[in-house]
Amino acid sequence: MAGSGRHEFPEIGARHSRGYRWGPAGSDFRRPFPYGAGESDDAVTRKILIVEDDVSTASYLAKGLTEAGYAVESCGDGRDGLFLASEGIFDLIIADRMLPGLDGLAMVSAIRAAGLVTPVLILSALAAVDHRVDGLKAGADDYLCKPFSFAELSARVDALVRRSDRLASDPQKTKLSVGDLEIDLLARHVTRAGRPIALGGREFNLLEFLARHAGQVVTRTMMLEKIWNYHFDPGSNVVDVHIGRLRRKLEDGFGSPILHTVRGAGYRLAADG
Repeated sequence: MAGSGRHEFPEIGARHSRGYRWGPAGSDFRRPFPYGAGESDDAVTRKILIVEDDVSTASYLAKGLTEAGYAVESCGDGRDGLFLASEGIFDLIIADRMLPGLDGLAMVSAIRAAGLVTPVLILSALAAVDHRVDGLKAGADDYLCKPFSFAELSARVDALVRRSDRLASDPQKTKLSVGDLEIDLLARHVTRAGRPIALGGREFNLLEFLARHAGQVVTRTMMLEKIWNYHFDPGSNVVDVHIGRLRRKLEDGFGSPILHTVRGAGYRLAADG
């Protein structure tokens, strides 16, 4: 961002009811192939959801954050934002306060009521102290007023992501278990019934994602987005191939299955079948 690094919004009140996502042209909801996708089996690109109905603002944010190394998805409606946030695949949500469909604060409140702890940064032209207090009380982690400096926004985004990482690395949360399956997130070590299981980087990331959603159905789309950073169907069986390899390593030589196929839906990691 050249110049002063400050982005002015002369038409901050302009509203657009049409939703959008970044990516393949020709659709109402467009997603880009995210920055950094496929670079490393061990790297998991941080994903940010932007809920902003002003197209110029959303474009500016998406461009800057993508250049900073984040994978970005965007929509322009509060209801769409709540739906996407509920997928649980984002590391940060940036939301406008005045949104069509569902007000930004109502959206944040619903996210928190659903038990999601994804950090939320409110970005709004409503700058009074009471407005900021209301945003934080609704469940937002930070509140930045428009017009804003991208340098400041970027610093706040990095701080929120770092804070989330520190919470995730809490000693009480460094291990996941599903039945007799134990996953040490720091050592990237996996055992079942006390026996070590050797996994590749992508396999470990996939298992961690399944374990964080233990007992729930995880769709192929969710895995493509979180593990491979694909925001479209590549038309291949990459997920099924990796699941097959992971299942063999988790189940061969053990008494009971733990990685289950839910026909027509996806996969579920559970000890109870």
